[in-house]
Amino acid sequence: MRPVFIPLSDATAAHYRRGGLDANGLPPERRISDGSTIPCRHSLRLVPRGEPYLIVAHRPFDGLNPYTETGPIFVSATEGAGSEHGPVPGPELPAFLTSPQYIVRGSSADERIIYGTGAVVATGAIIEACAGLLARADVAFVHIRSASNNCFHVRAERG
Repeated sequence: MRPVFIPLSDATAAHYRRGGLDANGLPPERRISDGSTIPCRHSLRLVPRGEPYLIVAHRPFDGLNPYTETGPIFVSATEGAGSEHGPVPGPELPAFLTSPQYIVRGSSADERIIYGTGAVVATGAIIEACAGLLARADVAFVHIRSASNNCFHVRAERG
């Protein structure tokens, strides 16, 4: 079973693009990409040099509990930069995952970290690691996070 990688929803990206408040109750910060690694969690692509993007505090969970982490993410500020111009949920590893390794960690249906599932994984082994975790009955979804900064990048679910 291959995992399916889920981008930030169109509705959530639109909320931030309209200036909607983030998980900390703050408006998005607007910046211009310098062409370095600015991974948009909506398009699952890097934001090109000269293009505007937003920085927001995001909590990629439905509910609240001690495990629902909040952290910074980048979202392209350009309308239409998501699913119609980039990946939709699918089995291909998102192109914006350009670092050598990431944290891969499973969570339960009640959005709690399942201890023992977290590992730093080479980028080329992410699909296999996610598939292994999602084969477990106790794992409802997997988060892929930065190995250096722990920022949320993308969610993986059963395909």
